[in-house]
Amino acid sequence: MNRLPVELGSIVISKAGRDRGRRFLVVAEVDDDFVMVANGALRKMDRQKKKRRKHLKPTGEVVQTARQRLAEGKPIEDHELRDWLSEEEE
Repeated sequence: MNRLPVELGSIVISKAGRDRGRRFLVVAEVDDDFVMVANGALRKMDRQKKKRRKHLKPTGEVVQTARQRLAEGKPIEDHELRDWLSEEEE
């Protein structure tokens, strides 16, 4: 089965939980089963959500700017997250 990876900088949609249907950005990888996600509104960078990879649906979209900054350890502001996620929705 050809599955898209849930990796750093990927835009994903939550498949389970209270946040079902919402778009998030993967901001950190915890281990093989878990990642940390944020969207700049409900889940801000200072209060990220830990989610199981199997509860996330990858969209195939990757924000390269976010991926690079996260890999380098540079901060990302919540307004940038909201902009990236809203740009991809249009």
